[in-house]
Amino acid sequence: QVQLVESRGGLVQAGGSLRLSCAASGLTFSTYTMGWFRQAPGKEREFVACIRWSGGSTYSADSVEGRFTISRDNAKYTVYLQMNSLKPDDTAVYYCAAASGGWRTIATMSTPQKYSYWGQGTQVTVSS
Repeated sequence: QVQLVESRGGLVQAGGSLRLSCAASGLTFSTYTMGWFRQAPGKEREFVACIRWSGGSTYSADSVEGRFTISRDNAKYTVYLQMNSLKPDDTAVYYCAAASGGWRTIATMSTPQKYSYWGQGTQVTVSS
């Protein structure tokens, strides 16, 4: 079966950096768009970034643009989220997700319903 396993998040001070990874298995990784979402307590799940199967195209939410970078290594079946200049507002559970069916507009790719498979989530806490 398909599994997406995020690396452990952690506690980091504001202004710091953290890199998350997500290891996939049970799917043809190189054919899937991969995304990162996050959910803070009491809030809806929010799009963070996504990357095309080839790695040649990415989308990021305005709230993380210029601070977060998504990348992938298809040989390792892994997607990454490099988070720099972290803010307390970035505190959330972060989820990776996989979507089939090709690359679409950001409006589509930022929608959780587009993604078929999800990881279990990892907590990232940014202290002020």
